Amino acid sequence: MADAVVIPGRSGGPWSPLPCYTGDLAELRGARVHRHQWTETPPGRPEILEPPAQRWVCDQVTPLLDTLERPLLIGKSLGTYACGLAAERDLPAVWLTPLLHAGHEVAALRRATAPFLLVGGTADPHWDPQVARRLTPHVFEVAGADHGMYVPGPLTASIGVLTQVVQAMAEFLDETGLSLAGTSPAPP
Repeated sequence: MADAVVIPGRSGGPWSPLPCYTGDLAELRGARVHRHQWTETPPGRPEILEPPAQRWVCDQVTPLLDTLERPLLIGKSLGTYACGLAAERDLPAVWLTPLLHAGHEVAALRRATAPFLLVGGTADPHWDPQVARRLTPHVFEVAGADHGMYVPGPLTASIGVLTQVVQAMAEFLDETGLSLAGTSPAPP
């Protein structure tokens, strides 16, 4: 796997902390990282606009995926609507704060044949731990974390969550044998 594609959430872009650092890990492991930028304003409230939002995300990401052989997908929130493309193309993925309340997204994740990691927090209204664990054995859950993976308490506690997410992704890559650009696993 020579490439990784970072698909952002609705706001913050691919340089917001979760997509940025997980993309950085893929890069440290030898992947060419493609940080997707939305070419227009994302649709509002994807949880209400579920099927149109899913089509919009897929339309945005497909041209890039068509140029790559078999990338690792890293999606945050709205970007996790690309899970249908991952299922269709047999692509491994890391889904950060997926919208597990959305029927289309859960159905697409059920069709997936490549391994994927789900990352979420117990205070995120879009996270469903039972659904996550039925979909994949690769689940990283943070007690008290909200949709941005912030936890109560000092800001340093939320920064610590970033470290935990990167470590969980590294373990997922190691456990599943997903090699990025033919490199051997490196520490995060």
